[in-house]
Amino acid sequence: MSVKEVLKMGNPTLLERSIDVNEFDTPELSELIQDMKDTMAHLNGAGLAAPQIGELKRVVIFGFDSNTRYPEASVVPFTVLINPTIQSLDPTMEEGFEGCLSVPGLSGSVPRYANIRYQGFDPSGAVIDRVATGFHARVVQHECDHLDGILYPARIKDFNTFGFID
Repeated sequence: MSVKEVLKMGNPTLLERSIDVNEFDTPELSELIQDMKDTMAHLNGAGLAAPQIGELKRVVIFGFDSNTRYPEASVVPFTVLINPTIQSLDPTMEEGFEGCLSVPGLSGSVPRYANIRYQGFDPSGAVIDRVATGFHARVVQHECDHLDGILYPARIKDFNTFGFID
């Protein structure tokens, strides 16, 4: 498989809604997932959504033991999540800084639900049903936003927090 080019903010594909995956455990799905893994690892990302590499399919990957881009973040279990849904478990929102491989060199503070339940499928079609809090919940929400054509700057409430990382 291979490292793919990550589309950048301004590319109209990133603003489109992705379509559901209807067939699991196929060579095409396996190739897409491997390309996503290779690309995320190469760029030291915390997660990646299929639209970011030009595939409008409802597939996200996320997870790490440690990440130099987010040194204070706790471990997030590596997950391939297909056709995800997210439910907030309470109305509590937390502000936190986010970056994105499709918005390189920038970050901003984004409000996200602090406690969520996410559901979907793994590559073989087995059900995934988890509760997440903190950074784990943030990463899931960020990646799933990509599937609906939403980039994190659209969720920023105070643009005084948005700017270049350097």
